[in-house]
Amino acid sequence: MSTPQPPMPQAAAPNWQAAPAPSYPTYTSPIPVVRTHLGHALASEWTKIRSVRSTMWTLGVFVLLVVGIGLLAAALVSNSATEGDLAGENPLSFGFFGLLLGTMCVITLGVLSTASEYGTGMIRTTMTACPSRGRVLAAKAIVFFLVAFVVTFVSVVLVALADVALLSNTGVKDPSGGEWLKGTLGISLYIALLGLLSLIVGSIIRHSAGAITIMIGLVLAPLVIALFMFSSSLEDLRQALFEYSIPNQLSVFYSNSLTETGPSGWDPLWIILGVTAVAFAGALALLNQRDV
Repeated sequence: MSTPQPPMPQAAAPNWQAAPAPSYPTYTSPIPVVRTHLGHALASEWTKIRSVRSTMWTLGVFVLLVVGIGLLAAALVSNSATEGDLAGENPLSFGFFGLLLGTMCVITLGVLSTASEYGTGMIRTTMTACPSRGRVLAAKAIVFFLVAFVVTFVSVVLVALADVALLSNTGVKDPSGGEWLKGTLGISLYIALLGLLSLIVGSIIRHSAGAITIMIGLVLAPLVIALFMFSSSLEDLRQALFEYSIPNQLSVFYSNSLTETGPSGWDPLWIILGVTAVAFAGALALLNQRDV
């Protein structure tokens, strides 16, 4: 019979101990850490809008159209008209033609202020630097509105003063204080809000060409469609398109409405303000729901 073997001795488990962690002196960054706020976003958007070429070109062409066409129209009329031909006319209204064309420039710049960042991918950097999306959209809106308003106001005031001087020998009436206010401040606010609406549409569509096409259609399509509505059954719709078309609302500021009914006085400003506010709320809701 075999003798049982004694059990083999077990090796003792090593007693491992973690080495003491090295101690380092406390590091303090020389760069001050501050809580970001709307002012930082405004500074960022101001840097963007003044450093890109599109701003210089679009606003440059806008000023050229508004001032150039406004002065040219008044000069041509003053050379051909005689004393009393324009009796009762508002001399500020000759700035309408240049402003109507100039709106295309403001629309383009408004769309590019947002949609171009999505096209280049720059929006990712913007949202990383400022995770508050509402703050980003608000900063873009404020900066663009102020730039568009100031440029428009300076241009229309220059044209208004020149047109009044050029047409003084044709018997035009001197504009009243209310006409001056509507023909300079009112129209400038309207154009700036129209550009702001374009910025918001650019944020919603996220495509420059598509958003610009939509806005140009919004400006021109109602009036063009109304011109070709010959059916008597569509007369009410035709009249509404005339009354609320953007060209007609622009002319209201010069007391030269295309229709005898519809918006008057300061009504166009409240209409565009309401539409822009609703669009801004929609753009903000979509911005918070979408991926960048």
